[in-house]
Amino acid sequence: MANVKLTKNELKTQKDHLKQYQRYLPTLQLKKQQLQTVIMKVKAEHEKVEAQRRDVVSGLDDWVAVFGENEKFPDAQKLQQLVQPDRVEYTKENIAGVEVPNFRELTFKDVEYNVDDYPLWVDYAVVKLRDIAKLDALCKTLAIQEELLEKELRSTSQRVNLFEKVKIPEAKENIRVIEVYLGDQQTAAVVRGKIAKKKLTEAAK
Repeated sequence: MANVKLTKNELKTQKDHLKQYQRYLPTLQLKKQQLQTVIMKVKAEHEKVEAQRRDVVSGLDDWVAVFGENEKFPDAQKLQQLVQPDRVEYTKENIAGVEVPNFRELTFKDVEYNVDDYPLWVDYAVVKLRDIAKLDALCKTLAIQEELLEKELRSTSQRVNLFEKVKIPEAKENIRVIEVYLGDQQTAAVVRGKIAKKKLTEAAK
């Protein structure tokens, strides 16, 4: 009720505000539901990709022994020199009003090497390490999506709570108080009118 004038104009203003809040609230609630649904999907996709990554990594267990040979290679020929990520390619996607990155591809620097300088398992290792790097990039992109969507969800939830618990109840209470005051004023005016009329009637006798 702070700074609310007890007038008909203020009553109209408060009713207009209430209509705006009640009209906007369902849109906010729908956005909140959409964000919650999308976040669940993104989390599920993130978990799925993490599981794929773990499977690829665990699939290398049988190759641990031969991978140990990597330490014997000269620095310039180690596996990490053969698998050098270049850049992550992604598109922008609008989800429930939030612009998020959508992973497309991870490109690698074109590193040429002489197959005669390496044992046969290196070709397999390069493919698998690239697969892991791509899954890492996809996981990171999904994590960014989660972060952006959850941030928007927090903001939307705060607005929903503001409208539901503060703005709408406040406007309703303001309207109630103003209407009671104006009603009392109207009643008082009627009473004063009757008293004045009675006095005039008595004076005319």
